[in-house]
Amino acid sequence: MVPRRYFHRRALWPLALTWLIALLATGPAAFAADAAPDLGPTMRFGIVRSNAAGCEPICPEWISAEGSIEAGTPALFKRMLKTLGGRKLPVVVDSPGGNVEAALTLGRLIRKNKLDIAIGKTVFSSCQPDAKGCQDRDARYFGDVIDYGAMCNSACPLMFAGGIRRVAGEWAYLGVHQITTTYIRTKLQYRTTYRIVGGKKKILNTKIVSRKNAGSYKTYEMSKSVEKKLAAYLDQMGIEQSMLETMKGTPASEIHQIALDDMLAMKLVTSTDAVGLLTAASLCEPGRLATNSREVPGNKPDGLMATAARPTPPAIEPEAARRDEDMRFVVVRGTNPLCNPDCPEWISAEGAITPQTPQKLRQLLATLGKRQLPVVISSKGGDLFSALAAGRLIHEKNLDVAVGRTDFVGCDPGAWNCLAKEGAYAGLSIDAGVECDSACAFMLAGGIRRLVGPQARLSLYPMGQKLMVKAYLEEMAISSALFAAIERRSVERRLEPDMMLKVGLTTSLQSVDALTGATICEAVPRPENCRIRPSANAEADAPAKL
Repeated sequence: MVPRRYFHRRALWPLALTWLIALLATGPAAFAADAAPDLGPTMRFGIVRSNAAGCEPICPEWISAEGSIEAGTPALFKRMLKTLGGRKLPVVVDSPGGNVEAALTLGRLIRKNKLDIAIGKTVFSSCQPDAKGCQDRDARYFGDVIDYGAMCNSACPLMFAGGIRRVAGEWAYLGVHQITTTYIRTKLQYRTTYRIVGGKKKILNTKIVSRKNAGSYKTYEMSKSVEKKLAAYLDQMGIEQSMLETMKGTPASEIHQIALDDMLAMKLVTSTDAVGLLTAASLCEPGRLATNSREVPGNKPDGLMATAARPTPPAIEPEAARRDEDMRFVVVRGTNPLCNPDCPEWISAEGAITPQTPQKLRQLLATLGKRQLPVVISSKGGDLFSALAAGRLIHEKNLDVAVGRTDFVGCDPGAWNCLAKEGAYAGLSIDAGVECDSACAFMLAGGIRRLVGPQARLSLYPMGQKLMVKAYLEEMAISSALFAAIERRSVERRLEPDMMLKVGLTTSLQSVDALTGATICEAVPRPENCRIRPSANAEADAPAKL
């Protein structure tokens, strides 16, 4: 009986399910065998305490869940839940999607622990969780939540379905599509050791000695077994099967945004309120404390605990503030003597695009009623999702947009003693050397008329979230050639005027003066942004006669 060893080869076919949201083309030829979808950073969890003024020492807390869903994400979530010691905090999720199996596991964990969930973005007030050494006392982090630009796409709605209360506001984006199944062929070489006993082989052991990738392929329609599994999961979570039908009917290369009414009909959401339904400071009022409220006796009121450690920034001039601080919106009236008393007015939008930008714009527009003033924008960019939300708001209100800067006359709106006269500050618009970079271009794209003068500069580069950007540009009726041009760039570059006009990013080669110039109010028909001041004011503002 002599032990013998033989080498055998066989092919194994492990099955992996991945949900894609960032595809440039359809069909197998669009994907390399080893290509990975562009889903951005992996999901990160953190316990966040509200920094709302006046809520301390009792403030609401929540679990921030932001990033793509990977195979190891459920383990991270379990670890997070253990640190809570049984406390039930709502989950605020912002995710492009990811691994389907992991999303199902997350949904089951959320349901098992009886947690609520909402679509929203956490805006951290002191430091970002991924920053080295960032940890704010017992609550870990301080911040606020918004739903502008927040998304739950692809596999994320499966995770979302696990919530007890499921909240999606009008500014949140929830989208689904077909799943992509990746089949990976692996060639294994293994060694078997056996003995001959009584004329028969008796295997002693089998050991793999090499493993090689033998290629892979993808399919873009769910199999019957996967469909059955998803149907059972949705039924378990109390979600209508119409959600599954919507998924099946949307190609993997696209994202179908589910409207709020449809989400209600599918029972995918239980409320269309904003994310504040689960995180607002009012949840901690005496007599109506929510389960996610917590008292920290040592904390000072008005959110001072979160900001006490931060140094006071040095004073800066208003001009520099407009370039570096959050975007500011103010109504401006032209002061050129040639137009008095019938002068154009516009909305000055200058500064960085942040998660607060859409809300600030909405608040300003609410003060204008039905008036439609053009937006004069100057920005070096900022948050992509917020830019898309602001662009949609501009488009919804049928506003024109031009790249330009406002030079204020008399005083800067940032000064404490600078007051608007009859609802508008005095100023002049210019575009020489003005920039509209990266995310700013997507705000511009929301305009009805979109102007970038020859002296202004507009630059773009790939910012990720390809499917969302592509869908947004299509929504704004801008040629897909612009999207292709963006994807070919590895660094930020200026777009030439002819190129912008050709792809439809601009509607003409005119400058900001076409919307705010001193003589536009003489045109027929008269522009809607012209306003005549009462004669007494006109005389007071008129230039002195020599």
